[in-house]
Amino acid sequence: MIDKKSIEESGHRGAHRPSRKETKSHLKTLVENSSVSRVRTTGRVLKYGTASFTRNIWLSIAATLVMTITLVILMITVFASLILNATAETMREKIDITIFFAPGTSQELLAAMTDEISINDNIRSIETADSQTEYNAFLEDNQDNEELLAALEDEGMYNLMLSTMQATMRIKVYDPNNLDGIINTVDNSELFQANLDSEKQPTYNVNQAEIETINSWATIAKNGGLILGAVFLVISVLVIFNTIRMAIFSRREEIYMMKLVGADITFIRGPFLVEAQICGVISGLLATTIALIGFRFLAPKLSGYGIDVASVSMLMESNLLIAVYGSMILIGIVVGTISARLAMKKYLK
Repeated sequence: MIDKKSIEESGHRGAHRPSRKETKSHLKTLVENSSVSRVRTTGRVLKYGTASFTRNIWLSIAATLVMTITLVILMITVFASLILNATAETMREKIDITIFFAPGTSQELLAAMTDEISINDNIRSIETADSQTEYNAFLEDNQDNEELLAALEDEGMYNLMLSTMQATMRIKVYDPNNLDGIINTVDNSELFQANLDSEKQPTYNVNQAEIETINSWATIAKNGGLILGAVFLVISVLVIFNTIRMAIFSRREEIYMMKLVGADITFIRGPFLVEAQICGVISGLLATTIALIGFRFLAPKLSGYGIDVASVSMLMESNLLIAVYGSMILIGIVVGTISARLAMKKYLK
């Protein structure tokens, strides 16, 4: 009689046990095959997605155009906000408060008043000019007027003009909306009050109306652009949504067969995502190119009206332009992906 235990031991001794090296080699082969399979699947998804985009070419063109309009509006909104804000800031930097003093006010008195008002933290710089300095500036501004210069050569006329030239103090500030400290100093200082010109008041509010107008334009451009952008964004989502829905409907039998043979859901959904993302990529490229051409055409005219386009010019004419293209393409891809996922969630069951 054969011992059962002996048979089992003999069987175990006869069975082949793979070595550690053979096991590692087998796992490596599985990983490589899996990677090749993923690459092959991705290639097929891209191929089928591109074919679906061209198959529904008119719907694809419509979706691309609507999304392009959306992205152009978005870029216009951003550019307008940058330009108007930069213009307002440039005007703020150019604003100076001019305080007029009686003709003949000496440089010593101007220096004393400068020391008194300089304690205000809102003051960026102060320039003073006595009557003689203002008279010289007047001559320089009218150096092409030969008749006036000839008349001013008369000593009596010279003395008359000099007696009417107010001394001035020009103050540049950091915040033109915060002038209370300067106004209080001028109104309450005995030195200022004793030397102020009685005919000309300080120019506290010059250009404030223009700055407020530009700020309101910036707000309107921002809000209006966001509203238009939101409207066209909804339209873009709906158009892409319907494009993907039509693609699903036209391929319903093909999708049914893929499900029957056990195709992965990612493989089924992939082509529709690729189709929507192609719309996003093309829209991003078109929108940025259109905005770039339009800006380069309008920039010289805007600069002629004193509008500061330097910030956008620097953005559009440097290496940052690549980032602008990339950002718009990314936004287009995101919009396309969201639209496609909404359509697939509802119709791809």
